[in-house]
Amino acid sequence: MTQADYVIVGAGSAGCAVAYRLAEAGKSVLIVEHGGTDAGPFIQMPGALSYPMNMKRYDWGYVSEPEPHLGGRQLACPRGKVIGGSSSINGMVYVRGHALDYDHWEDSGAAGWGYADVLPYFHRMETWHDGGHGGDPAWRGTDGPLHVTRGRRENPLYHAFVEAGRQAGYPVTGDYNGRQQEGFGPMEQTVYKGRRWSAANAYLKPALKRENCDLVRGLVERIEITEGRATGVVLADGRVIHARAEVILAASSINSPKILMLSGIGPAQHLAEHGISVVADRPGVGGNLQDHLEMYIQMAAAQPITLYKYWNLFGKAMVGAQWLFTKTGLGATNNFESAGFIRSRAGVQYPDIQFHFLPIAVRYDGQAAAEGHGFQAHVGPMRSQSRGRVSLRSSDPAADPLIRFNYMSTQQDWEDFRACIRLTREIFAQDAFKPFVKHEIQPGDAVQSDDALDDAIREHAESAYHPCGTCRMGRADDPDAVVDPEGRVIGVDQLRVVDSSVFPQITNGNLNGPSIMTGEKMADHILGRAPLPPSNAEPWVNPAWETSQR
Repeated sequence: MTQADYVIVGAGSAGCAVAYRLAEAGKSVLIVEHGGTDAGPFIQMPGALSYPMNMKRYDWGYVSEPEPHLGGRQLACPRGKVIGGSSSINGMVYVRGHALDYDHWEDSGAAGWGYADVLPYFHRMETWHDGGHGGDPAWRGTDGPLHVTRGRRENPLYHAFVEAGRQAGYPVTGDYNGRQQEGFGPMEQTVYKGRRWSAANAYLKPALKRENCDLVRGLVERIEITEGRATGVVLADGRVIHARAEVILAASSINSPKILMLSGIGPAQHLAEHGISVVADRPGVGGNLQDHLEMYIQMAAAQPITLYKYWNLFGKAMVGAQWLFTKTGLGATNNFESAGFIRSRAGVQYPDIQFHFLPIAVRYDGQAAAEGHGFQAHVGPMRSQSRGRVSLRSSDPAADPLIRFNYMSTQQDWEDFRACIRLTREIFAQDAFKPFVKHEIQPGDAVQSDDALDDAIREHAESAYHPCGTCRMGRADDPDAVVDPEGRVIGVDQLRVVDSSVFPQITNGNLNGPSIMTGEKMADHILGRAPLPPSNAEPWVNPAWETSQR
């Protein structure tokens, strides 16, 4: 248990995928994970998603530093401390990202990461179930480890949301993960046979059935670096796990840069302040931190058809019992079953606003159901220009890192967010919602002016929990890049980073899908294999984008 060809730090979304592919190829693999088992109903039951995210047992429990542009609020930044990582505590929403996101990655120095290059990996990782709702089968995978499904969309509000989008003049799309992201349609989830289909269920558990793959419990203190090359990892209890070939860091966009800095890889001055000797001066480590902010636009419902009727002990017990015995019902879905991707204004080439629709008005942490029956759309801008940083609080490996997102630090952020709220209100004002809307709960009908909206954003905007970008991938001669396009840490041999921290720019939508794809593609680079042949599928871009918002 003390040495292997490859030592992977972190059994999260990308780390599990890498472990699976390396073990499949016959390499010996040890995965080091600080968190424990994902057994039990709170993680495996999709409808219980608000619980594991708020349990210290499963979550690192990080919070941001006081955010200067959000009135000094500290925002929660949950990260999974359990096998499967954040894929075991997330909302299970599955979004690949927009084709042009990846073309921007390539343009910014991540050669070989354009959409044509990554689409074959999305194919390889998926088994897609359309659930009879249509879609783009030619664009989807049929035999990958990750099962992607759609909810049953039985509540009429799911259909009202898509119809209202259509009435407002937006396209309808049968598959936002296929040819056309832009528009309104069914939302996809990493749920299979009524259970959360995390990276642990999809990749890690099958990998661990092989004799050449094992899991070690422990907190990584630092990477052991000998004469400029990574040779293993040192755990907080003094154990050393040796890597014959490479150390692969997949500890999240918060913990990967932290571990690099504790190992002497990062901004030299910052490391010196904490008494850490510099192995490689990489100023980009911890920088380029990005996230999605969102607000919940909540409406009171005129009819008692929302999930609020289950928002009591008896209702929750009924849902839980049905799920426990049959893996069906409201416990077998994340209840995000309709989606929308739109552009905020003419001249924006591809969607920069995402909607998650939910047929109940409730906080993400499940702690406060609003005034009885209601529903909500989570909305926020996809491509903020704001950038933050993860840095060390101290040289103690047990100390939480300092997380400064620097949200809403540009004027454009405020303009984009106000547009999000106004465009959402316009959708809820369509005829499709006439039978269902009573009044607006949040931010409230009285909140109309720019200043009033800004106050509401300052008070109510929450993280969508999509941090990324802190070990940016780029050209090896780019001083701000941390890894090259094959994930190799620039300036240290036999060390890679393979998680969402390598994203040069945040992708459209939720990050679990792109994180797993990153692990899949990096596994081929680690194995020295030629990448899968590029796709020549042509994604749809609104032909009128230059002159029209919809």
